[in-house]
Amino acid sequence: QVQLVESGGGLVQAGGSLRLSCAASGSIFSFNVMRWYRQAPGKQRELVAGLTRGGNENYADSVKGRFTITRDNAKNTVYLQMNSLKPEDTAVYYCNAVVATGPEVSDYWGQGTQVTVSS
Repeated sequence: QVQLVESGGGLVQAGGSLRLSCAASGSIFSFNVMRWYRQAPGKQRELVAGLTRGGNENYADSVKGRFTITRDNAKNTVYLQMNSLKPEDTAVYYCNAVVATGPEVSDYWGQGTQVTVSS
């Protein structure tokens, strides 16, 4: 059973930076893709950034150029560096990992970490 634990959230002023961490209980190299999602109050959960095992990255248009997803295989941790934060980035941020073994796909989620950006 894979466990994901996010950390690094908090309160920051607009224009500031935060780095979120997602520590996995297993080797992240076994994950086909790891993603960060966020959910603001009253809104649907949305994809923020993704990183495949092969190193391909993708970002939501709203965060391109400001957020960067990286990983440290030795620490089994994925990071989300968030710069130039805006009040609209306020949300609970969730880490997600997908493992595909043949036809079987397993989806894992962390508990979330709150990010609040004040204007």
